[in-house]
Amino acid sequence: MRPVNSIQHQLQPAMKSKILRFFLLLVVIVLLLSGGWLWLTLNWSYSQGERAGYVQKLSKKGWLCKTWEGEIAMVTMPGAIPEKFEFTVREDAVAQRINVLAGKRVVLNYAQHRFIPSSCFGETEYFVASVREVLDNPSPQPTSAPLAPNPAAQGQLSEPR
Repeated sequence: MRPVNSIQHQLQPAMKSKILRFFLLLVVIVLLLSGGWLWLTLNWSYSQGERAGYVQKLSKKGWLCKTWEGEIAMVTMPGAIPEKFEFTVREDAVAQRINVLAGKRVVLNYAQHRFIPSSCFGETEYFVASVREVLDNPSPQPTSAPLAPNPAAQGQLSEPR
């Protein structure tokens, strides 16, 4: 018969190997799930839309991950307090286009990505994909002269037809 000590010596390397495999498999599963979640949040948009306003600021920020962060002031009517819309720009070409249009009224096309696990991809959840300038059209001039009221009929009701 074998001594008990000898059997424990044989089981210890096998148990250590199984525990190591289990933790390694657990780490791989967590990394795969995290990578899948990151891919999903960056490639699937919760909403898309447009915001119009005046670019107030745009800067490249971050300690380790530099991202373009900006803000536009949306004014609904003259004299009203503007609402601020903060956004992130991923592409340098779009950020340069926004810089060129600074001070002008612009429309930003954006996609909202919710639950991104890190601020390394942007400080906001609104990612601008394109920008265009809003050209103010002057009001059209009337083509014909307005009709002058008939002074004789002023203050009188007209007959129903």
